[in-house]
Amino acid sequence: MPELPEVEVVRRGLAAWVAGRTITDVQVLHPRAVRRHLAGGEDFAARLRTHRVADACRRGKYLWLPLGDTGSSILAHLGMSGQLLVQPPDAPDEKHLRIRVRFDDALGTELRFVDQRTFGGLSVHDNTPDGLPDVIAHIARDPLDPLFDDDAFHRALRARRTTVKRALLDQSLISGVGNIYADEALWRSRLHYDRPTATLTRPRSAELLGHVREVMTAALAVGGTTFDSLYVNVNGESGYFDRSLDAYGREGEPCRRCSTPMRRRSWMNRSSYFCPRCQRAPRPTP
Repeated sequence: MPELPEVEVVRRGLAAWVAGRTITDVQVLHPRAVRRHLAGGEDFAARLRTHRVADACRRGKYLWLPLGDTGSSILAHLGMSGQLLVQPPDAPDEKHLRIRVRFDDALGTELRFVDQRTFGGLSVHDNTPDGLPDVIAHIARDPLDPLFDDDAFHRALRARRTTVKRALLDQSLISGVGNIYADEALWRSRLHYDRPTATLTRPRSAELLGHVREVMTAALAVGGTTFDSLYVNVNGESGYFDRSLDAYGREGEPCRRCSTPMRRRSWMNRSSYFCPRCQRAPRPTP
């Protein structure tokens, strides 16, 4: 699933190509693409038509487009393979095209939601007073948000009986971090994924946050991380940060710090990649 850098790349594309335009027509071509819109495809299309897209917004991995002064927004869930593409209307339809959105201006481009695996989708939700779609009001700010509270994050880490990677993936604590960037930040911090959060000092949690920000900023600069053709920006272009990964996906390759072969362990239906020398496993609790 795309993480913060990949979603931010898409958000910037939508801000450039879609924000400020008025929707004239919506075609829902597959019912699963609007399954989170409980009123169904016809209602989804009706709630979009004639309304102006005010902006393109993001919190963590979540992306939405406010609909003018309606007090509602289009929430995009990209899932494992969802793509929001800006295309000329005469471009051939993609094989897995699920939703088409047309506009009333002379730009001549339309917005397409393409999703091979149909795990993602679009839906319309009412906004909270803070401007968030109500279904994601519980999502924490992300570490690139200027209003992210570092001290509150440290206090929450110390108070929770959990481990550091679980905490990084907890979207109610810190949003936008997924498996890839958690492994990268932990490698940079020399922290094992099973390190208890209660053992982290304030300087260590500050160092970890710094590495989370560094790795996400670096990924954002090159368009995010692409392992296959399913993640692309709105122009269909891939990101290149996979060439710079230090931990994720490098099982058996030498650690870039100490040359020890990197390891992979199954973890919460995922994989964790780490250096057994640089990232020592915590001692078992008596």
